[in-house]
Amino acid sequence: MKAYYNNKRNVHFHAILLFILVFVTGCSSTKYIADYQSIVKNVEIDSIDKAFEEEALNYIQKDIRPTSTIGINVIIYNMFNTKDGRYKTTNIKPLGTPPPILDSALVEISRSQIEKFLMSKGYFKAKVKSEIKVKKKRAEVFFKASPGPAFHVNKIKYEIPDELVNKFYMESRTAENFLKEGMRYDDDSLAHERDRIYTVMKEKGYFDFARPYIKYEVDSNLNSSRANVTLIIDNPQDKSKHEQFYIGEANVIIAPNADGFPDTLNMNDKVFRGLRYTDLSKKFRRNPIVRYNFLHQGEIYNIYNENLTYDRMYELNVFKNVKIDYNRPKDSLNKVFPVIQLIPQKIMSNRVEGEVPFNAGTVGFNLSNTYTNNNMFRGAERFEFQVKGGLQSRIGQGNSLFKDIYQRDFSISANLTVPRLMLPFITARPGRRGGMPHTIFSTSYVYAQQKSFFERHVFLSSLTYEFVESKSKYHSVTPLNFEYRFGGLLFDVDDPNNQAELLKNFYNLLLLDRRDITLGIKYTYSLNADKLLTNGSFIYFRGSMDLAGNMLQLATSIAGDKPILSQDKYATIFGLPFNQYMRPEVDVRWYKSLGGEKQFVARLNSGIGYAYGNSKSVPFEKLFFAGGSSGIRAWQARTLGPANYDRGKALDSDTARRALYGLDQLGELHIEANLEYRYKLLNKFFGAKLKGAVFLDAGNVWNVTRTGTPSTYFDFKKLGSQIALGTGMGFRYDVQYFVFRFDVGLKLKDPQFEGSDQWMFKRFFTGNKKFKDDYYLTHSPERYRFVQYNFGIGMPF
Repeated sequence: MKAYYNNKRNVHFHAILLFILVFVTGCSSTKYIADYQSIVKNVEIDSIDKAFEEEALNYIQKDIRPTSTIGINVIIYNMFNTKDGRYKTTNIKPLGTPPPILDSALVEISRSQIEKFLMSKGYFKAKVKSEIKVKKKRAEVFFKASPGPAFHVNKIKYEIPDELVNKFYMESRTAENFLKEGMRYDDDSLAHERDRIYTVMKEKGYFDFARPYIKYEVDSNLNSSRANVTLIIDNPQDKSKHEQFYIGEANVIIAPNADGFPDTLNMNDKVFRGLRYTDLSKKFRRNPIVRYNFLHQGEIYNIYNENLTYDRMYELNVFKNVKIDYNRPKDSLNKVFPVIQLIPQKIMSNRVEGEVPFNAGTVGFNLSNTYTNNNMFRGAERFEFQVKGGLQSRIGQGNSLFKDIYQRDFSISANLTVPRLMLPFITARPGRRGGMPHTIFSTSYVYAQQKSFFERHVFLSSLTYEFVESKSKYHSVTPLNFEYRFGGLLFDVDDPNNQAELLKNFYNLLLLDRRDITLGIKYTYSLNADKLLTNGSFIYFRGSMDLAGNMLQLATSIAGDKPILSQDKYATIFGLPFNQYMRPEVDVRWYKSLGGEKQFVARLNSGIGYAYGNSKSVPFEKLFFAGGSSGIRAWQARTLGPANYDRGKALDSDTARRALYGLDQLGELHIEANLEYRYKLLNKFFGAKLKGAVFLDAGNVWNVTRTGTPSTYFDFKKLGSQIALGTGMGFRYDVQYFVFRFDVGLKLKDPQFEGSDQWMFKRFFTGNKKFKDDYYLTHSPERYRFVQYNFGIGMPF
């Protein structure tokens, strides 16, 4: 054992020493450049309005923009692209980012671009000068602007000879427009107004309308920094007005297979309600497909309906390509005939997935097989059937890999998703706003066993409606959620010679030995989930509520069956007690773009499970846990908390700690906060991007009912001592469709200890061997680990 610890210490020492040497040698870029060259260390723009300062910096050429203070991308570039004390000119490896070498031509281009940018923002008299200062091969570039006065729009004139187009435009201005008298002149505002006019005209039936018809004339030769703007909407050449178009007979054609359409088509002879439906694949029923065609015969052409048809056809998730063309026969005046061409994708698939979750003390595997049919009943219904199983084993005790299997899991599930809202007695309109609505029927069976302790069976069935209010607003309503649980303890609770002591402080574990049912409802709302994979600035919100037992309580109370919880007497339905609880949860995040692919994320995640009425505690599966790859990453999942809980003090024996592993560290209240800075390390790393992250995590779980160990209770006065802190860094390997993640978390503050002993970093650097040995004596079979490694797929949040 002694040799093991010495070896580990040596490995850490050499790794840290190697990192320092690499950092020092790679940090200085000036020694690799020629004597006449300089590295740009600082660029400043002076005398620009604060509102435009950040945007103006984007007009500085990338090759002369200084790197960040750390400059890790340049360090990596220097490591792989230098030879004999100079930068390579051939055989350059695409790793990292080259340093910004001063180039006077790029400085001049940047100066000119900044000047043009200011003019586009209404500073027509703007002038920008540049200045370069060089000292010891380090250059500073200064841009000094003399913007002059900001010009404002004095009067707006309109030259729109088509009276109907003029009418539509004037009506649209009352709702929203980007061009107003008195506003500061801005080229971007005029461009936005052009796009808005184009959309308005295309929504009013002007099929042939194009953006070049819209022009502006600007007269800035006025006093008082004013400019007159003339908006011109020309007529088509050799015509006195623009023509409006109506929708004629529509065609929906489905290709025979994923290879596309043949050279000749045999079209359906029948036309129903102005639409000819031709399914060359013979795999799709008519109504579920044409329901989401919004180009109807006799209606005026509207580009909104065209885009909506595109969106809904793709959202059916059965077509890999959607194309809408229009026929315009010469004998059909002012009519366009839509042709919607659909190429189906592969209908059935089978996916086998596996993972090997491991940490310092356990190893296991999960294996699943998922069969998917995207067109189960020929109406784009998505059916999924999954079988999943897994084992978890303890390691490090001298046994073979799977000798000590302490946990077994098995599940089987089936889901049917229908692309419409199936509501009784209500005919729901197809989704014109937001996104495709769905009705989801789900059922599953879950089995779990913990060696020598318990086994658990859960049957779940639910009906869920999903709909998108807008692109960024998502709703999920589950009006029917049924759960049936039963299980058993694998030892005799009444026998004083066995493990009955395990239950003395853990009331929730008693629920593992009873049969009960849950009947309730769920609701989830999320905002801006569609932006999570972007590098922008936005607020993300997700809130959910799980409410159960109220209707059953009303029914049983009317029948005269009232619970007496002090005597462990519960109201029952069909002879089984039912759960009654509420479980709200919120997740709020602030994403802040820092330019390029740099981003800062702040997150607050909290939830509480509260039992009332017919229950003393929420169901075991509804409890919260802390730690894990998407939580407080310095701890393994289910090994933190609750509150100041210390397993060594609460559980007297090695047997008890083994049996309760992953079960006793759950709670009814969960609060977690995360801070993370994300940045790009390498643009090309084995064909993908390598990104980095630095993070700080805080939080814990607590009990709020007085049914467990006092050290697990939430106490606001002791909140500071009950919070865990962890920090670390990680890598994200982005292969476009997947992000493989590796995080290393370091414990900073561990609430299982007392006072100043909670701060762990001092033990990490000094005396950790004795501390670990002492910890093992009281917490066997667990060893204390300062560092936790996490592997995952996808971003942590």
